[in-house]
Amino acid sequence: LALTAHHYTANRSCQLTCVYKQPHRALTTCVFVQLLVRSRIPSQVSCPRMSFAQPKTVIEEGDTVILYLTVTNVYAIEAVPQIRNKKNEMIEYVFQTNFGALKVKDIIGVPYGSKVELSKGWAHVLQPNPELWTQTLPHRTQILYTPDISMILYQLEVKPGSVVIESGTGSGSLSHYFLRAIRPHGYLHTFDFHEERVQKAQEEFDSHGLGEFVKVTHRDVCQNGFGEELNGKADAVFLDLPAPQLAIPHAAKALKDEGGRLCSFSPCIEQSLRVCEALEQHGFVDVLNLEVLQIEDVVRTKNVPVMDLEFVKHKKSESDKDAKTPKETKKYITSNAPNTIAGHTGYLTVAELPPLFAR
Repeated sequence: LALTAHHYTANRSCQLTCVYKQPHRALTTCVFVQLLVRSRIPSQVSCPRMSFAQPKTVIEEGDTVILYLTVTNVYAIEAVPQIRNKKNEMIEYVFQTNFGALKVKDIIGVPYGSKVELSKGWAHVLQPNPELWTQTLPHRTQILYTPDISMILYQLEVKPGSVVIESGTGSGSLSHYFLRAIRPHGYLHTFDFHEERVQKAQEEFDSHGLGEFVKVTHRDVCQNGFGEELNGKADAVFLDLPAPQLAIPHAAKALKDEGGRLCSFSPCIEQSLRVCEALEQHGFVDVLNLEVLQIEDVVRTKNVPVMDLEFVKHKKSESDKDAKTPKETKKYITSNAPNTIAGHTGYLTVAELPPLFAR
């Protein structure tokens, strides 16, 4: 029985969330009990922040909420009534936008998807998902975006129950996609050589309600590997490293005896070539190098003139030449690609490690 609570400072009431867990099963029962308390809530009782882990209908205190103004103005905010200022004083949380200020306490208790009024317009409050989080997350490193991520998930054949190894963690953009794909029975082991990034990533996963599905480890996997405890445990390995070819032998050990998939992201073709050579040396097959470019087709309805072929067959008389007949048109749905497309992001090198008996 896991017990969590969050505190309302106005009336010293708290909401207790009882979550019954069973091994290797998803959350099965959630009971919400409203209590009035006279004393302070113990510090070890933490706020339930489950906005990523499962669908919700109402914004609760501590949730991560997406504030959607326009396509280019999207923000991630924490639904708390107060925050600390630079002087370490607790003040009311007021979030400034191009359409005016938002008192964050006003969205607590509001249904997700609602339109909230701002002083100069309005915005929608949305439940976060990996796609929206990628647009709004704090950048600690360069990140991968949806076009590359969709191909990575497809090529690695990630599904519920998969055990995935990722290195490096970076800002956690791809990690959230992995976690959505492998839940409720899978697990993500993600590694980064930068200790501060590891701590920040673990804090984010915990606050998003994803901590039980992921472990973030501070390690240089190129030198030290993924650890003996992961040998033969992974279904898939993803590498986003300065020298991924050095991690290939460790990845081969980590994949299961029945085989698995590996994908490496390389910003330049020279690095991708070094990865291909290392993959062949360590028994990987079906090596494939990909570049993903997103093209937006413009679809619209056009009026196209209809040619009268019978009129063309006959010789025109003088009266026909002077006559002005209305042109007949017909509507067609047309599509054409743009003249320019988005630029290069990187190369994806994908390979398969065959079962142990076939290596």
